[in-house]
Parts: sequence; C-alpha cells; structure tokens
Amino acid sequence: MNTRRSFLRNVTLAAAGAAVLPAFSTRASAKSGTKLPVTGTGEHTYECVHDWLLPPTGMVWGETHAVCQDKAGNIYVAHTVNQASMRGEAVVVYDSEGRFIRAFGEEFRGGAHGLDIRIEGGQEVLFHCDINRSKTVRTTLTGEVLWSHAYPMEDRAYSAAPTKYRPTNAAFAPNGDYYVADGYGSSHILRYAADGQYLGEIGRPATGDGAKNQPDGDLKTPHDLWVDDRGAVPVLVVADRSNMRIQIFSLEGKHLRTVTDPHMRLPCDVHTNKDWLVCADLDSQVLVLDRDYRIAAQLGDGKAHNGVVGSRRTQTRDQFTPGEFICPHDAIFLQNGNILVSEFLPIGRITLLRRV
Repeated sequence: MNTRRSFLRNVTLAAAGAAVLPAFSTRASAKSGTKLPVTGTGEHTYECVHDWLLPPTGMVWGETHAVCQDKAGNIYVAHTVNQASMRGEAVVVYDSEGRFIRAFGEEFRGGAHGLDIRIEGGQEVLFHCDINRSKTVRTTLTGEVLWSHAYPMEDRAYSAAPTKYRPTNAAFAPNGDYYVADGYGSSHILRYAADGQYLGEIGRPATGDGAKNQPDGDLKTPHDLWVDDRGAVPVLVVADRSNMRIQIFSLEGKHLRTVTDPHMRLPCDVHTNKDWLVCADLDSQVLVLDRDYRIAAQLGDGKAHNGVVGSRRTQTRDQFTPGEFICPHDAIFLQNGNILVSEFLPIGRITLLRRV
C-alpha cells in the first residue's frame, strides 16, 4: 500500500529526534527448559512469546492488523492474507490457549484491518473495518454478515465531493453509540447512534503539515479509538498517529485533553484493562499507560536495532531481534492480564507478552 509506506517515510524524520526512556532490560528466562526474552520492569515484566499464534495448515499470514477476544476467551485475528497462502480466510479464531478453532472471511482478504467485539441485543458480534472495500461490516462470531455500510454519504464532508474513505477502526459507547475512524482516508471520525443514525463528527482533520504542535482536536491519521470507562465518566481515546499523540474527547465530541510524551512515537492502537491502557506504537514498541495517561513501561522497544520505521518489514523471521518489536499495529489485554500484540509485517507476527 503505497500511501501507507509514504506515511511511514514521512513521519520517521519527525520521530527520530524523540528522547528515549532508559532501556528496560531484555534478559533470558528459563521456563520448562526453554529460554524466552523478557521485557519490562516491576509489575510490567513480561516474557516475549513470539509467534504464539500460528496460522492453520495451508495458510500464510499477511499483515496481522488486529486482534480481539470474546467473553468466552476465544481470540480473533484479522490479517490481509499473504499472496502465497493456499487458504484465503482473513479472520482466524483460536481458543484462550492458542489452539486453532476456525477461520472465515475470505471476502476481507487484502482489506481486513480493524476488528472489535460489539454487544447488540445482548449478543456479541464482530465489527470489521475493511480498508480495501472501504466499508464497515458487522458479522456473527462465526462470520455470517449481519450489516454493512460503505461510503458515508450521510456526512456532508463526504457527500459534497468525492472524498477518500478508508475506515481503520471503530469504538463503542455504553449506550450503543459507535464511532468510526477514517484513519487511512481523510482523518475524520464519524459518530453514529446504536440504530445507525448519523450524529456528527468528533474532532476535525488537521490542515497543517507538521506532525507536532497541531491544534487540539485536529486529527492526522486517527488510526484507532477506544471508549475508556476506567473513570467516573467514559471518554473517547484516539490514537492520533501521524500527530504522534493521544487525544481525549467526551463521548459527545468535546475535546478534553491532548496527551504527548517524547517516548510516544506513533501511537497506533489503544485498549484498557483495570488500571492500565496498552498502546501499540508502530515505531518499534508497546507502551503501558496509567489512569492519567502517563507512560509506565516501554515493552519490546526495538528502535535501536530497527532504525527507520518499517525498514525491517521485509526481513525473514530468523533476522528479527528476539524480545523486540518491529511494527506493532494492535495490542490488547487478554482476560488473564497478558498482552497480545499483532504486527504490521508482510509475513505477520502475533506475540504473547506473558506476565512474570
């Protein structure tokens, strides 16, 4: 995807000068006779189990864009499917122990990007963001299509003239409202009621050229968003990737706060669990933030070895640096407190960060 590669090149110069936290140790840990790299410090110490999830026989990972987990503990992986794959399903399902269950969604091949669980009428459904077909789709947990929505003509910014639309991720409010981030299109965030009625936009697309010092509320590649309900009042957290920051909005769209940090390079995805927020940072690391959005840990930081963002994406697995990430694209807390990380690599990679 040439647009995305151009983006990576453009943001690297801006990110390269950022300061770096003191490096957390990566050391060997022996368990069950095997040695695994360990990253982090204190209560945020994890073993890195690279390739914890492997594709079923005949399938070759494409870019492993997203992961999510349902109430039963099953794990869903969305990937673009490698051109060498004998199988074309873009959604692969595993149990909580990492055992393959099923695969579906060949129609998402090449475009599978955002994947989240949404509750509708007390039932769990999957919400897909397809960047190839430029649409959002809801399916059952086994892949039956329930609803789909393409170009957002209901938004005047899109109906006034042909406008690039490539939705990347969605988020869901407690009352059923949902939000769609046009992260790879035109940097709008669209808000809808539970019944699909269009309610307006959150923030506004940035007009400035720089990646830093953009006005509050201006968005440039709002790649992911998440409703953070850890506080008394839920808020919408946006990974404003090309602006190298996180922005916080009320669920109605009022800008509340902008979070910046020299160690936050390209925040790509956010997910919460109890006291903590995990952030996949496309530039070589996974961050853990506290309730006040302060960075508590940098995990698997590969910046020193990786250099320019994305420059190692075409390497083979034997060339990857153990215990370090290349391009984390999604990260979630599993129900047991471990972290699962998917990476934007042509051959995909799913890493389990297992607490020690």
